Amino acid sequence: MQCVYIGLGSNLDNPGEQIKRAVDALQKLPKSKYIRDSGLYLSRPMQLPDDDSQQPDYYNAVVLLETFLEPLELLDSLQSIEKQQCRVRIERWSPRTLDLDILLFGNLRINSERLKIPHPGLCEREFVLYPLQNIEQELEIPGHGKLSQCVQKCSKNGLRFLGSIGEAE
Repeated sequence: MQCVYIGLGSNLDNPGEQIKRAVDALQKLPKSKYIRDSGLYLSRPMQLPDDDSQQPDYYNAVVLLETFLEPLELLDSLQSIEKQQCRVRIERWSPRTLDLDILLFGNLRINSERLKIPHPGLCEREFVLYPLQNIEQELEIPGHGKLSQCVQKCSKNGLRFLGSIGEAE
């Protein structure tokens, strides 16, 4: 069994409920066991440098699972959950009903066309680092060192903890 950290994000169609539904779906994944989550956070949207459009803030969380699934099997399952929750892939960093990303998969390092682990940009994104730290403070990020060191280098950028998933809206 591998420990896997999944990042969740949503900023459309009742994002708090989207995250809660996604957590419910993750708890039902085959050959997997839900361990815990970070709680719910609110973050500013990432935008392309030349994008001056305004989009709503994101609701974010991280979930820890143990799984016997292979990385690509897990990715397929996550994309299926996104599709069930009406995820449409238009352009990078655009608003979305749900985004599920494999952040870490045990100590694996994968760099394929379809999947990159650790997730690219993980150590620069407050909406991933702080929720990760809420789950596991002593986490080692393959190729990057200790999570605590990454957190020290990353501003909160307005990130706010909202409370438990499903209770904080």
